[in-house]
Amino acid sequence: MAEHPDAALVRKGYEAFTTGDMETLRSLMTADCTHHSPGSSQMSGHFKGADNVLAHFGQLMELTNDTFRVEERGIYPDGRGHVMSVHKWHADRGDRGIEMDGGLFFTIVGGKVTDVDECVADIEESDAFWGQAAA
Repeated sequence: MAEHPDAALVRKGYEAFTTGDMETLRSLMTADCTHHSPGSSQMSGHFKGADNVLAHFGQLMELTNDTFRVEERGIYPDGRGHVMSVHKWHADRGDRGIEMDGGLFFTIVGGKVTDVDECVADIEESDAFWGQAAA
């Protein structure tokens, strides 16, 4: 049985993210794609537009000295333009490390990601790791 095309799209995105292939990631998103990141840290917020989403990913790497990584654990399409994915993410920042379960909820239109809602297992711990947003 073939993988659902929406699941294949998300899987390709995880692979591109893992290998740092930002051009492939860009090709999977609409130009006005939005990524919603939870909490109140400097990494929280709504990042609208492929350029801003990719810049957000770049900041994840910059703040963690390229230690940020994600291990995909499951991808679940609904067949109606939505995909849930679950993963574990790891990073080191300064003298602190973090390992946390998380997930993404994708909206897909016309074979491209239009919206991503991110969830984490512990918002307070995630906020503490990333640090407060600049005033």
